[in-house]
Amino acid sequence: MDSLSKKIITAIQGDIPLTREPYRELAREVGISQEELLNRLTQMKKDGLLKRVGAILHHRRSGFVANALVAWCVPEEIVEDIGHLMASYTEASHVYQRPSHAGWPYNIYTMIHSTSREKCEKVVKKISMDSGIKDYLILYSTREFKKTSMKYYAD
Repeated sequence: MDSLSKKIITAIQGDIPLTREPYRELAREVGISQEELLNRLTQMKKDGLLKRVGAILHHRRSGFVANALVAWCVPEEIVEDIGHLMASYTEASHVYQRPSHAGWPYNIYTMIHSTSREKCEKVVKKISMDSGIKDYLILYSTREFKKTSMKYYAD
């Protein structure tokens, strides 16, 4: 990876400016045009060096104080369809498939965010009704330990 690519990654791994044209500001910080920055990011994605550019929402500060990891027991033959259905809910920030184990039959996990436990449980019940999946476990977050992005290159 060349030095310009490293500078770009260093710039985008930090806070994205809250402006009308954040990529223009990031490009200025790196010392290139916005067009070149966007072209380089597009090429990095095509080359498999960049998966996505994401943002972190500090959900607790935003009022989403009920945060539940829901473990679902989904029959293997419908995992793909059910996973996509669960991912269609705006309240679900993450949907993952993991292997089940003896004594732990859960294989799909959704992270549900809401402003109260009651509203969170209402979403979970709706997902259960829409998917037909009745075997699930709700695990509420009690404490947050980390809310930062990976840093691949230092400033």
